[in-house]
Amino acid sequence: MSIQPTPNPSDKPVILTGDRTTGALHLGHYAGSLRNRVALQHSHRQFLLLADAQALTDNANDPAKVTRNVLEVATDYLAAGIDPQVTTICVQSALPALAELTMLYLNFVTVARLERNPTVKDEIKMRGFGRDIPAGFLCYPAAQAADITAFKATVVPVGEDQLPMIEQTNEIVRRLNRQMGREVLVEAKALIPQVGRLPGVDGKAKMSKSLGNAIVLSASDAEIAEAVNRMYTDPNHLRVSDPGTVEGNVVFTYLDAFDPDVEAVADLKAQYRRGGLGDVALKRRLEQLLRDLLGPIRERRAALASDPDTVMDILKAGAARARQVTAATQAEVHAGLGLFTWT
Repeated sequence: MSIQPTPNPSDKPVILTGDRTTGALHLGHYAGSLRNRVALQHSHRQFLLLADAQALTDNANDPAKVTRNVLEVATDYLAAGIDPQVTTICVQSALPALAELTMLYLNFVTVARLERNPTVKDEIKMRGFGRDIPAGFLCYPAAQAADITAFKATVVPVGEDQLPMIEQTNEIVRRLNRQMGREVLVEAKALIPQVGRLPGVDGKAKMSKSLGNAIVLSASDAEIAEAVNRMYTDPNHLRVSDPGTVEGNVVFTYLDAFDPDVEAVADLKAQYRRGGLGDVALKRRLEQLLRDLLGPIRERRAALASDPDTVMDILKAGAARARQVTAATQAEVHAGLGLFTWT
C-alpha cells in the first residue's frame, strides 16, 4: 500500500470567517461558529478576520471601542482553542488590499442591489437608521465580498441570516470574472452550523452583551450561575408535577447546543412534557455543563490577557501572512481589469 504525501496547506479548502470587533465573544459566538473553527482548522487553510473596519460602519462615533476590542476578540479566539500556527488571525485594517478591492467591486454593483440585500435591509431596520444609513454600512456586502475573494475562500461559515451576503459575493465574483474574461476569483459556499442562533438568556432572539442577556466566554462561575438562574423557561410550569413546554424553553435550547448526551436530553424533554421534572434540576445540569466548558477557556484567557504583547505579535505575524495572500489576489484583479500594478 502506498503512503500518500501530506497535502500542502495550499491544497486544503480555504475558510474565511471572523467577527466585528465591537465586544468580547459570548456563548452565541461559540455555539454558532467558534467551536466549528477550532474543529476545522487542521483540515482547512483557515483565515480569521478581525473586522475592525467593518465595525466602524456603525460605530464611527466610538472608534476607540472598535480598536480596544481587537485584542479582546483575538484573546477569545486563542483561549477557545484557535492555534495561530495553523490558523491565520489577522486584522482587517492591516490589509490594504481589502479596502482597494472594495472600491473596485463597488463599480460592479448598484445601490439598488445593495438595498435589496435582505440581510442589509433587516440590519438597517434593526438599527433604526431610516434613510440616514452610513454609506459604509450600506456598502458592506461589497466589502465582505472583497474579504472573501481576496483570500480565495471556498468555504464561509455563516448563519442562515447571512446567506444573502454569500449570494451577493458570488454575483460580484461572476460579474468580475466576465469582465476579466477568465476565472480569476472563486465562488464560495456557505457552511451553516448545526446550532442556529442561540437566544439570549431572557428568551429574546438575539444574544448580546449590550442587552445584558449574554454569557461571555470569560464568565466566572458566579456569573454563569446568575445567568442560568435568569433563563426563560415555561412560565406556566409552576410546580414540578405540572407538564411543561420544551419549545421556546431557553434551558433546553442551551442543553441541545452544549450537552453531549443527546439521549439523556431527549429523556429530560419527555419527562418535562409529562410532568415530574422541575426547572431547578434542569438549570443545575446546564450550569455544570457551562462551568465545565467555560472554566478552561476562562483560565487560558486570563493567562493570555496578562501578556498582550504575545497576542499582538500573533496578530502582526498573521497580518504579514495575510498581506501576501490578499496582495496577490489584488494584483491578479488589477491585471485582469487592465489596471496598473504599482508594486
